[in-house]
Amino acid sequence: MKVSVIVPVYNVQDYLERCLDSLVHQTLEEIEILVVDDGSTDGSPEIIRRYQERYPQIRMFSKKNGGLSDARNYALPYATGEYVGYVDSDDYVEHDMFEKLYREAKKQNYDVVECNLCHEYEDGGDVEIGARIYDKKEMIMNGRSVVWNKIYRRSWLLGTGVVFPKGLIYEDVEFYVRLVPHMGKISYIDDACIHYVQRKTSLNYGTTLKTMDILKILADIRDSYREEGLYETYREALEFLHIRILLCSSFRRMVRIPDKRDRKLALEAAWHTLEDNFPNWKQNTYLRKLRTKKGWYMRAMNRNLYRMCGTCLPYLYKIR
Repeated sequence: MKVSVIVPVYNVQDYLERCLDSLVHQTLEEIEILVVDDGSTDGSPEIIRRYQERYPQIRMFSKKNGGLSDARNYALPYATGEYVGYVDSDDYVEHDMFEKLYREAKKQNYDVVECNLCHEYEDGGDVEIGARIYDKKEMIMNGRSVVWNKIYRRSWLLGTGVVFPKGLIYEDVEFYVRLVPHMGKISYIDDACIHYVQRKTSLNYGTTLKTMDILKILADIRDSYREEGLYETYREALEFLHIRILLCSSFRRMVRIPDKRDRKLALEAAWHTLEDNFPNWKQNTYLRKLRTKKGWYMRAMNRNLYRMCGTCLPYLYKIR
């Protein structure tokens, strides 16, 4: 088997057929599709069974609900492909995605091959073209952590011992950053092969205290790097990762939390995570060299400005 594709499914009956159609008609031969019903309560299991009866490349697994990460981890031991890919059940892929990724992977037996992607919104879409990053420290700081635009050499992936963190959102961040030091060879293709569907009911769309999961994700990353004796080698890259996430992407989510007390709790915890773990973060080499608007913004941030933004921005977003 050349490629195993793992598809976790939980209550996505309105999207599942499009996803499975894009997978069963892949141009790559010798592909298996491991579809994990993670305790769905809608019509998703019946859809999977119907496809399994029609398409021999589909293998169906059923388990109690444990979340996206748990479903991905559950399926991996059953995979037999030389390479493994992950597709979320509300997304869909180009019919030649895995042929292109596999063909590139076999050129030099790459550990990881990545493609570009399309964002699909209700009123349109756009193509995201990522940078080709080969330096591991740069990957930690700015690499695309999403799991579903890549394939991974299965024997290598199993050898790393890295799995998805159960019960947390932002699971791809931990999975990717923990894999980076172990990457021997990575390659890229230019094609945008996967359609990332932006739907309002997705886990990452809401702004609740679940946004604080990122703090546990970052703690897990720090702990794993220390346990593997890698922390000092990558300390500044990890520091920059914390700065970028806690002052930019997570900050934007946290200021949108509707409940004022929850919002304050999340923002305070995020600030202390940065200050407590990296008290001299303003001296970060990569931050000081970053000559972009985002770089100027992050360098300008301090405790008082952070609090002021956390107080004022909810009004800008019409959140009280």
